[in-house]
This record gives sequence, C-alpha cells and structure tokens, in this order.
Amino acid sequence: MASVGTKLGPYELAASIGAGGMGEVYRAHDARLGRDVAVKILPASFADDPDRLRRFEQEARAAAALNHPNLLAVYDVGAQDGRPYIVSELLEGETLRQRLQGGPMPVRKITEVGAQIARGLAAAHEKGIIHRDLKPDNIFITRDGRVKILDFGLAKLYLRDDTGLEVTSGPTLPSKTTPGMVMGTVGYMSPEQVRGLELDHRTDIFSFGTIFYEMMTGKRAFEGRTSADTMSAILKDDVPELSDSNRTVPPALDRIVRHCLEKNPEERFRSASDIAFALEGLSGVTTGSGAVAAMPVVSRRWLLYPAIASVALIAFALGLLVRGMFGPAPLPRFHQITFRRGGIGNARFAPDGQAVIYRANWEGNPADLYSGRTDSPGERALGMPDATLLAISSSGEMATRANGVHMSGFAWRGILQRAPLAGGAPRALLDDVGDASWGPTGRDIAVTRYIPATATWRLEYPIGKVLYETRGWIDAPRVSPNGDRVAFLDHPTPDGDNRGEVAVVDLAGHKNTLTRTWSAEDGLAWAPSGRELWFSASDTGSNKSLWAVSLSGKLRPWLRAPADLGLQAVSRQGQALVRKDSPHFVIEALGPGQSHERELDWLDWSLPRQLSPDGKYILFSEEGEGGGPEYGVYMRRTDGSPAVELGHGEPMGFSPDQKWVLTRPLAANPAPLVLLPTGAGEPRQITHDQINHLDGTWFADGKRILFEGNEPGHNVRDFVLEVDTGRTRPVTPEGISGNLLSPDNKTILLRKPEGSWVLWPVEGGEARPVAALGEKDGPYQWAAEGKSVYLSTDDPADSFPKRKIYLLDLTTGKRRLVGSYGPADPTGVQNIGRAFFARDGKSYAYYYLRNLSELYVVDGLK
Repeated sequence: MASVGTKLGPYELAASIGAGGMGEVYRAHDARLGRDVAVKILPASFADDPDRLRRFEQEARAAAALNHPNLLAVYDVGAQDGRPYIVSELLEGETLRQRLQGGPMPVRKITEVGAQIARGLAAAHEKGIIHRDLKPDNIFITRDGRVKILDFGLAKLYLRDDTGLEVTSGPTLPSKTTPGMVMGTVGYMSPEQVRGLELDHRTDIFSFGTIFYEMMTGKRAFEGRTSADTMSAILKDDVPELSDSNRTVPPALDRIVRHCLEKNPEERFRSASDIAFALEGLSGVTTGSGAVAAMPVVSRRWLLYPAIASVALIAFALGLLVRGMFGPAPLPRFHQITFRRGGIGNARFAPDGQAVIYRANWEGNPADLYSGRTDSPGERALGMPDATLLAISSSGEMATRANGVHMSGFAWRGILQRAPLAGGAPRALLDDVGDASWGPTGRDIAVTRYIPATATWRLEYPIGKVLYETRGWIDAPRVSPNGDRVAFLDHPTPDGDNRGEVAVVDLAGHKNTLTRTWSAEDGLAWAPSGRELWFSASDTGSNKSLWAVSLSGKLRPWLRAPADLGLQAVSRQGQALVRKDSPHFVIEALGPGQSHERELDWLDWSLPRQLSPDGKYILFSEEGEGGGPEYGVYMRRTDGSPAVELGHGEPMGFSPDQKWVLTRPLAANPAPLVLLPTGAGEPRQITHDQINHLDGTWFADGKRILFEGNEPGHNVRDFVLEVDTGRTRPVTPEGISGNLLSPDNKTILLRKPEGSWVLWPVEGGEARPVAALGEKDGPYQWAAEGKSVYLSTDDPADSFPKRKIYLLDLTTGKRRLVGSYGPADPTGVQNIGRAFFARDGKSYAYYYLRNLSELYVVDGLK
C-alpha cells in the first residue's frame, strides 16, 4: 500500500478509503484546484502487462468522457513508480451494498434509486460503453440522495478464474474477496456473461435487474452454495416470487424486474432509457438533477372527473414533464380543445391544421361527429350520428365507417364511405372495412378489410391490391408521405385484443416489423419527414405513451405523462393531436338473495368472463395498468368480498366443480391452455402442442374442453381436448368456430363466415340452420333448459343508453325481453357489454366502459 502523505503528481494522499482486488482507494488533495478527490492506485501487475495498461488508459479516457450526474466523474489518469492511478470525484455517503444491509428498501426509494441507475447506464451506453460489473458494491448513494455508478470504464479489465471464465475481482469488493474468484460478483452476471459469449449493453440490463430485485427483497436474485450453483441458477432458474419476500411490491415493479431478467437478451428491455421511463412513469418524471419526483396516489374514481383530471395533466405537461435522453429538454406545450364531459372517439386534423373533426358523445347524449378549432373553444355538430371518422384527405374529404359491427375487443367492421367535409351525402364504397386512410394525393385509400370467407384480415392499397393478409387482425393503415409504403398496427390474435407491433409494408408486399410486442397500441401516424413513425402504446398495461420508431427499428420515447395518451393525428407542421382518456370498466352484479346490484370491479380494467352457475362467484380478468401486460386472473364473491388473484393470463371459465379455471397465458406463442387452481394447488399446463389456443369452455363431465384455435399456417377451427391425456381432435373445418356449447354438450351454436347461424354437432353429422337468429343478433349464453339463448343486438336502440337483453327460443323463434342493463348516468359510457346469468336466471352480472376524454394539440415535439 502507498503511505499517507505520498504525492502522485499534484495529488497528495491524505487517508486510505478502502482496498479491493483491483487496487487501493485514497482520499487525496488536489493542490492546483484546491479540492479533495479520490485516487485509485491499480495493481503493479498492470504495469507488467502492456496490453492491459493500454486498455486501462483507453477505458479511463472513455470514462472521463462521460458527463452525467449519475456517473462517477473521472478527472485524471496517470502513473508513478510503475503504478497506474485514476483520479475521480470524492463522494460522501454509502454504497448500495451498505444500504441493503438493513433489508429491503421502501418502494418509493426503490423507484427513485432505480431510475437514477438506469439513467446513468443509458448515458454510458449511448457512448458505446458497457459496465459489465454492475452490482450493489458499484452503486453509491450520496448523502443528498444522488446515485452514482462507480468504475464505469474499468469493468472491462477482466481477470480469468481457473475455469477460463472472464470475471472481475471488483475494485469495490470487500477486502476478504480474493482476486480472481467468482464469488461476490457472479450473482450479478448475465447468462451470456456466464457462458463467455460476446456482450453488449443488455448484459448491464440483466445486472440491473438483479440489483433491482435485491433492493425490493433484501435478498440476492441468484445465490447458490457455490459459484457453480449460482451460475447454474442464472442460466436456468427464474427468480423467486417477489411476494415471498416483500408483499408491498407493486405488480408493475415485479414486471419491470422480470423483463430485465429475461434469459434471452432479445426479450429484455431494449435500452436502459426504456427502464428509466418505465420507472418514472410509475413514480413521477425526471427532474433536472436526475432524481425522481414522487407522485401522489390518485383514486381511480377521482380520475372520472375530467375538470380535475385536466388540471392534473396540464400541471404535469407544463410543470414537470421532461423529454429527452438526458436531463431537461424543452417542454411540450399542451393546448386543450375540448371541454365537455363525455367520451371521444377518433379525431383528425382538417387539411388547414386548424380545424379538428372528431366523434364524441357529450353528457350522455348519442354520439355525433363534431368540428372544432385549435385556436378557439367551441364546436358544431355535423349531423352524422352513424359515422365513425377514419381519415381526412388533403383535399378535405372524409373517409368514415357506417353500420358498424362489433366483432370482438377493439375490432370493428362496417361500410366504408366517403363524404365531403363541407357537407353532403356520403357515398358507400366497400363493405367489411375496419379502418382506412388516404394516400398523399387524396385519390387512393388504404384499408384494413375483414374477409368472411377465410376469417382473415387484409391490408389493401389501393383498394383491391392486397399487400398483407393475417389470421390476426390489423388496423391503423397509414400511407407514407411519398406513397411508397403503408404502416399499420399488426395484432397477432383475431380476438380484437389491441396487443401488437408496429409494422410497415412496401407496395410489393414486403413487410417489416419495427417494434416489439406492446401490451396495448392504438394510434399511428407518419412524422412529417417520413423518416419515422409516431405511435401510442403501452408496455406496462393500458396507459399509453407516445413513441417514435425509425424505419430501421430504432425506438425512442416521444412523450410520457401519468395518463393514457392516444395519438390521433399529426399535422404537416408536426403538431400532435392527442386524446387523453380516463377509462374504467365497471362490473355490476346481482347475487343470490340480493335486492340491488353491487359494483364488483376490482382494479381499472375488470372484464367479466363467467358467473358461476350458482351465482355466488364471478370470474374476471384485469387487462389494464393493474393487471399488467400479461393480464391478471381474478375471482370474487358476488357478496362483495375482496377479489382473489389466481394468476396471470386470459381466463375462459370455471371447471364444473369450480376447482379450476381454464386460462391461456399471453406471454407464450403459441398460447397453451393452463388450469389455475381456485384453492390450494399448482397451475397445470394441459396442452403441449403447436396449436394457438384462443377461447374455450368445459364439457359438463369436466373431462373435456371445447376450444377455438389454429394450427401453424392454418385458420381457426374448433377442437375437443381430453384434459387427462392431452389428446386433441378437430370438430369443425378451418374457418368455422364458436364455443357456445349446448347444455347437453351435443351441439355448438356458431356463426359461419357468410353470416348464417347453425347448430354444429360435436360428434359429427349435419349442421342445422337456426333461422331465428339474424345478422345483428349476438347470442352469448345458453339458458339452463337447453332450448333458448340469451342475446343482445347491434341495433343502437337496443344498446343505448341501456343494453337490452333477450331470451330467444331457438325452436319457435320467440324472443322475450329479459331486462335492460346499464348505469343511471350514461355520460362517457362507450360500451355496455354482455350480461352473464346464473343457472336460475335470477342472478346476473354485466359490465360497461366509462371513458371521459379530452383532446389536446401538442406543440414542441420532435
């Protein structure tokens, strides 16, 4: 060791701070600048190895070039008496390792520290520098709460243990650690680092995940009796459930840490800045110092009042919202253009960029198209209540959809019309259209179109020229400014779920997927330059932010705020038209012996799937921010008892004995069928084939399941699965499917692609037509007596402001009104969903979506 008082160039050593395998650290005084600094003297072995010394100098210079508040500042490098040294800022505080000796950290502090670490990593990765030895020992928390990542640039100076594996002895390891040993560092390595593979910035993302896990639990993410055991766990094992160690950890933080700890680097966060944005979206936004401003917890009920929510959004937008990779950036400017209470549908700029056309249902009244302006409040109705606005051409002509048919989820189809913006009767063009946009000349139209004969979706541009076809569904076709490409949102499953990716296809039909799969996406536009696509999407649940992606797939955050922001359009001047939504799904139920309905929704996006035959339990999914990107499966007693979370995935129904719930996990592709226990027990995967399982229902014997699915390269059909053996057999031909299994389990009520309804025999034979069901009828449950079905219709008179439910006798064709269901206040109610009935027909549950929206024009986005 060097002695106190020794001079290294202009630096006089004042006191020893610590020692590790890569050298000793001293407090020193810089007489030239009159400041105290930290000096690390590296081992003499560096001077004996010219290549190592050269790399040390290169890495030290690279570290010195980094300038970020969350990275240790490197001031100088030098050598004396054959000993290289490096000079950095002197920190007062403690390492994260020392902080963790007291156990798990509070959630607020976890997000604050985690976001700062991610910001520091992002700054280094932007310069092409990876750490490779990220661990709590190399994270320092100053007395004022600032996080500093230590030893960036030195981490590439690896030693090798006797296995040949590159490891670092770590300059900040406790002194008891022997140089060259794996122990003490190996638990934070990525799988590719353990295997000795080539590394990139994603190895730091994995290491960040291990640190984040340890902050939440107080325990190592991967720890075995020996280094070999630990390495094996890194390669093979998932980290233990967070709830085992810390029951206060929010699900969103659980999702973030698991996304970091994916074994495959391709499945992790793409960048450290993405992690920072995810954390800041939970707790606040970045301040100028790099710290995270904590956000107050806001009741979902509070968000239903738009005036208050507007104030909150404007406060964030004007006071706190920060964009950019590092530090403060020019603030975007929000200009609110709608002020009434209700829900808003699609909105588009008129060609002049000043007028805005949008669909809305204000104060509980039926929806209409409205025209407003960006430079003054107010609006006027256009008198087109049946029109859903799709696009406006450069010449001022609207493309709208009429006679809309709700297929499932977010998927609709109807008649494409064109209508002058100045007024006049619309002209019908094409049936079965989901979405559309004009080409740059205002003559041709790109459409997404459902093909009943094949049960597929097509992208056509111009109309009639097929560029892409899928067994999933697609929407938001957007023609590029020069007309040579069409971008769109590609959703992998045909059930109307808005999960998906951003894709682009050229006029020869060559498709390129530009982004990862998002848990929600619904807005898309070309940047005025044509070099990027701007879109709204969420990777945490349902609250969407604005993103930009280049045609080469480079993704960057564009605008984030603690709200659900949906991109509607982009003007030629680069202004963004954004809709802020406050959606909430409400479940109302009348349980056995109850005299009035009870609200049973749990989080923010509660969608019922089944009411138990006795009416005592409701099965539902949570598909918003609360449920996360993999959705949550819940059951709840109709007496109002707290909900019980069963697991993740999309639930389909209770088993006849109510001991199991049939689900499909959303993270797997193809999706298998999994049984979740409603009581004690472990989940059971009951299919192991290549079929993508979509929806299903139990046979009464509990031994078989009827499900809809598709084999690779084939269309959707019905199958019967034997639960115990896993044997599967097809029941219907490709393109024909349904899961309304009759109470006697002999027939399936389903709709053929051409629109007719039939009873399809499970065990073979001729299908029987059902003349009593019409094109607008939507049956969804058999009555217990096996002769009638509950249904609702697409007739607007039957769906607003209450949803009328009928019981139809399939033999006689007689239908009886069972009841009208819906909230007393219809303001903002955009959809009243189906009803679910118990065996006796007296207990029931239904749901509706209330969404209060506002439109904003946003300036200052680049």
